[in-house]
Amino acid sequence: MSALAVLAPLAADEPTPPTNYENLSYFGTDPWWLILIKVVAVFAFLVVTVLMAILFERKIVGYMQQRIGPNRTGPWGLLQSLADGVKLMLKEDIIPTAADKIVFILAPLLSTIPAFLAIAVIPFGPADDQVSIFGHRTALQLTDLPVGILYVLAATSIGIYGIVLAGWASGSTYPLLGGLRSTAQMISYEIAMSLSFVAVFMYAGTMSTSGIVASQHSFWNAIPLLPSFIIYVVSMVGETNRAPFDLPEAEGELVGGFHTEYSSIKFALFFLAEYINMVTVSSLAVLMFLGGWHAPFGLVSVWSGANSGWWPVLWYVGKLVLFMLFFFWLRATLPRLRYDQFMKLGWKVLIPVSLVWLLLVAVERTLKNQGDLDRDHIWYIGGPVIGFLVLAWLVGELRYRRADAREKAEQAAEAEQPFDPMAGGFPVPPMPGQALPAFTPRRPRAALVGAVVEPADSGELEQAGDSDV
Repeated sequence: MSALAVLAPLAADEPTPPTNYENLSYFGTDPWWLILIKVVAVFAFLVVTVLMAILFERKIVGYMQQRIGPNRTGPWGLLQSLADGVKLMLKEDIIPTAADKIVFILAPLLSTIPAFLAIAVIPFGPADDQVSIFGHRTALQLTDLPVGILYVLAATSIGIYGIVLAGWASGSTYPLLGGLRSTAQMISYEIAMSLSFVAVFMYAGTMSTSGIVASQHSFWNAIPLLPSFIIYVVSMVGETNRAPFDLPEAEGELVGGFHTEYSSIKFALFFLAEYINMVTVSSLAVLMFLGGWHAPFGLVSVWSGANSGWWPVLWYVGKLVLFMLFFFWLRATLPRLRYDQFMKLGWKVLIPVSLVWLLLVAVERTLKNQGDLDRDHIWYIGGPVIGFLVLAWLVGELRYRRADAREKAEQAAEAEQPFDPMAGGFPVPPMPGQALPAFTPRRPRAALVGAVVEPADSGELEQAGDSDV
């Protein structure tokens, strides 16, 4: 069943909910001391989440790979992340001689500060159901904007420049290659991520974070906008440079990537920015597609207070933890992609599918706003679309099988031809299916010497000496 077919019975059988979810009157009225408390609370939440994420990633990956994780520092190794942070701060801070010192120092800050700023518009609870903090009613959100999601995208995009400048300012080859890879990665996957957001904007009718979460009171956007959700999940892994898309940090080919020349607290800032970005993109996935602070399905029907008070914070954190576990699971199971596979996935798969899906969502919303959409129209629109997608899949599968068969035939033909390792002027190893030609070794020199010392006349000795030379 298509995503459009899911919407028809909901639109026909349920009362039409309000369409204006953008109400920002709850923000900007808190006293300065309460704003300061909320800022410190959000900062502490990010730092503690990063420390726990590093610890549990090492433990979970160790468990999945059947090895021991950190278990020495603190009870059950709970203080290992804190000990590692202290160790990094106490290490010697080295700046390479060939580095651009000003940019080299500013690059880690440029990656870390935007990562903290992006969390400012993430809602931890409903704006209209405020909680009491020291006798003052306030929303469980630092602030919100009419274009809150665009603010998050802008902040995370600025953080990428820190990686690019770090690779350039190091004055070394491998960091430069890592910075160039980050540039291409940002362009490729930022486009697909933004296109997946546009479908949510059209569906919710607002770009404020609190409004998008409030619009999911009946069902989460991951159900009707499933293609956008899948595209975003793939894009967020590429956006955060995480495995299997950690090409800017590929230690097998780039030593360490853009942060190869960094040490001490500067390296710790890059590490901190990566994990905070993981929290940010996971929070965006929760609020855009999984209902944000809304309680799980079915719980509200049996418990009317599930979405009131401080309980929404629990639902938000629970969904966030699931996405963080998803990051850890990918790192422990999937190998790193080749760079050509990585770019092909972004430009030839994610972006075209996003554009086609965005067009379908726009048509559906236009028909629904005009009142011309019913169940019959769903079949008229969804049937050809599904048929086209199935046909496209069959054509692609047929082309892949033909290309695979052609490649195997070419390999078999090459295997039948004699292989010359010196055809290009320098020795090359044989490819799979090729074999080195039969090689007759030279006669050992010891045998030649033995033949020389045998009694012979003077003419034979001179001939043997000439051939030896």
